[in-house]
Amino acid sequence: MPMSIPDRTDASLIALRRILRATEIYARDLAQSAELTPSQLRLLQVVSGTPGCSTTPTAISMQMGVSQATITALIDKLAKRDLVRRQQSQTDRRQTNVTITAEGNAVVDNIPDALQQRYVNAFKALEDWEQAQIIASLERVAAMLDAQEIDASPILTAGDISHSAKVR
Repeated sequence: MPMSIPDRTDASLIALRRILRATEIYARDLAQSAELTPSQLRLLQVVSGTPGCSTTPTAISMQMGVSQATITALIDKLAKRDLVRRQQSQTDRRQTNVTITAEGNAVVDNIPDALQQRYVNAFKALEDWEQAQIIASLERVAAMLDAQEIDASPILTAGDISHSAKVR
């Protein structure tokens, strides 16, 4: 017997809530074990994955899909914990590079299983048509929530959104 429309509505809301809760639980576990936010961890991963473990704030901003101001705040917090350092570029004195420290590399090496990485691995294992279908469905959900214009990076995170665009 097919689901009725209200049952489908409830099922869709339950699925959305499960996704949100999984993200919240991961963020809480990460905060407890590594004392980092998912965005801080992603910044460390981006820097550690670059040649020489050093890159510019602009390059980090572009890769993570967040504003330069957000990157500056993340770098400030990580630098206070001696997980990254700012260094003047050897080739362009106007440019500052962000370099991961040994402590930062240790954090990256010892992080808990990332929710995002589980998703990425499962998503990559899907057939091309399944990936396209999921993307289309998620983009449609974002449009239904009038959220297609909200600035978002490819980081699964929950928490403070006071600096982000407001949902109408």
